Amino acid sequence: MHNMTNRICLVAIQVLLMSLSLKGQQKEFDLFGLVQSGGLTVQNRTISPFQDGKIKGIRFSVLEGDGVAWLNGVDFSGGIIELDIRGKDVLQQSFVGIAFHGVNKDSTEAVYFRPFNFRSGDQVRKAHAVEYVFHPDFPWEWLRKEHPGQYEMEIDPPPVPGEWFHVKIVVHYPEVKVYVNRNVTSCLTFQELSARREGKIGLWVGNNSDGDFANLTINNQ
Repeated sequence: MHNMTNRICLVAIQVLLMSLSLKGQQKEFDLFGLVQSGGLTVQNRTISPFQDGKIKGIRFSVLEGDGVAWLNGVDFSGGIIELDIRGKDVLQQSFVGIAFHGVNKDSTEAVYFRPFNFRSGDQVRKAHAVEYVFHPDFPWEWLRKEHPGQYEMEIDPPPVPGEWFHVKIVVHYPEVKVYVNRNVTSCLTFQELSARREGKIGLWVGNNSDGDFANLTINNQ
């Protein structure tokens, strides 16, 4: 009985060590395949798989209001999120990004981009290229009014609107840093407004927006 107990304890320790070692590893998500296998839970949109040359990913439909495709079975606390995103150069019709620490589409943090502002000749619009929000408590309108220039920023150098751009988001509570196109300098650094430390993670689009997403990797630390 004593030997059996020791073996059970040893197995339990090995399982625990394995789970801890996997937690810090980077995991790639085949978004194209997840659409086909039902690995995404979608709110307020329809999504479809697509292939653009060597890039395989998912595409959102256009609807009013926010839309999210949550990764089933993935609980995100903190770490590094990387992916490629493509929006469009149409004013007020391209809001594309990542939702994290989410409960549903109406209760989540999000970092998102406005491609139509990336290379605008209007400096005010350029300063609204990337943004953080925490819904429902801190929407963009309130943040822009009460904390101008703190939760949204210009991207320098700016990506080309309508083309793929690479995003890296480093979440280390309470600080978040956002990098675009492998720039070593963050384009947006902020302190989270939510006390929520974990939750769902998904691909996010805003009002009247579609969007393409590919090459998602998450290092959940």
